[in-house]
Amino acid sequence: MKKLFYATIIAFIGITACKKDDEMPQASSGFTVVVENVSEPKAYFQTGVFNTPVGDTSPGPATPGKTYSFSFNAGIGHYLSFSTMFVQSNDLFYAPADTGIKLFDDTGMAITGDITAQIYLWDAGTEVNQEPGVGTDQPPRQSGPNTGAAENGTIRMISQVMDGYTYPAVNEAVKVMLSYDGSNMFTLTIENISAGSAVETPLAPGVWLVHDNTGKLFTAGGMASMGMEQIAEDGDPSTMNANLAMNSGYVSPFAPGVFVVAASGSMPLFVNGNPDLGEGLEALAEDGDPSGLAAALAGKAGVMSSGVFNTPVGAGGPGPLMPGSSYSFEITASEGDSFNFATMLVQSNDLFFAFEDSGIALFNNGTPVSGEMTVSVSLWDAGTEVNEFPGAGMGQPLRQAGANTGTTENGVVQKVNDGFAYPATDAMIKLTITPK
Repeated sequence: MKKLFYATIIAFIGITACKKDDEMPQASSGFTVVVENVSEPKAYFQTGVFNTPVGDTSPGPATPGKTYSFSFNAGIGHYLSFSTMFVQSNDLFYAPADTGIKLFDDTGMAITGDITAQIYLWDAGTEVNQEPGVGTDQPPRQSGPNTGAAENGTIRMISQVMDGYTYPAVNEAVKVMLSYDGSNMFTLTIENISAGSAVETPLAPGVWLVHDNTGKLFTAGGMASMGMEQIAEDGDPSTMNANLAMNSGYVSPFAPGVFVVAASGSMPLFVNGNPDLGEGLEALAEDGDPSGLAAALAGKAGVMSSGVFNTPVGAGGPGPLMPGSSYSFEITASEGDSFNFATMLVQSNDLFFAFEDSGIALFNNGTPVSGEMTVSVSLWDAGTEVNEFPGAGMGQPLRQAGANTGTTENGVVQKVNDGFAYPATDAMIKLTITPK
């Protein structure tokens, strides 16, 4: 009888506990998710200095017979500009036209070979010209930098200046060659061939710049910047290089993406270290197309809700997310649900932002999470297409001939580790979650 009593009590407690759990309300909430592109806009793609002649061990001028050489990365739509001082002058420099040298032709072929015909001798208009090779305010003879008479003129080709002096033809003073290695890397060589010309001159260290068709190192007919004045008068590229470096670098839009609310522990988008699931992530990561993945998620077991975000805040319709803009969307979730998203880093072959494969929990002991979650966001490589130089690859959306045209990789989804340099994740993206 006593045993029966205890058994009855235990059964009653168990039934009561189960009933209490069943009746306990489960926390749920709506959330607003904001994905921001916080990349700092840049005017130029790459820049640098050339200052050490080939074969030399330290910076210095390229005297007759010597060569400067430098390599840079570029893609379709990029141009190259550079400048180097004609040292036996007051303020003359060699450079291409102010629009730069187009690096790929209209068929997408890299331009290579002797490009000396695209190089000109320019007058910076900052210092009154003296006879070349003789003037006392020219670097080999001046007492210090910036000592000549100020001219307050504009940048013009020396052929337009008509100062009465004789200068060597460009192809008698320099030879400029451009080569391409086939994987977005060019090498430019500037050879000093001025020996025996009208004026034998060294070339000074200079700067180079890779830019699009809106960027310029200088403007023909405009006033020279302080950096250009220092290059043209004194062969000093330091100020110009510092200014260009601050305004050069990798910047990328984000593409429309997907979001998903799923059961805790599920991995509906991808599995870290495994091949792409073949449900649409490839198209999202390679071409910024979320439609296939969104359709797959809508019918997937364990998925509570999912959808596409594709219209920047304030925009009239779907489009990419440019620096300074944001996507915003609403989700609803219950305690125990996880949240994830994916959006392509457009200036790449198959990179995307997302949380870990299992997403993040939206509740902490019944309390909805709130605030910035960027620390949990990573840049992932879908492993479906071989990566090229960021922002220059021909298999990347802004330059490819069509969707899915890059080299197949047959890899796995993992955090990006391809040997290329990318800005820190929090310098590109910010993700904030706010309970409603």
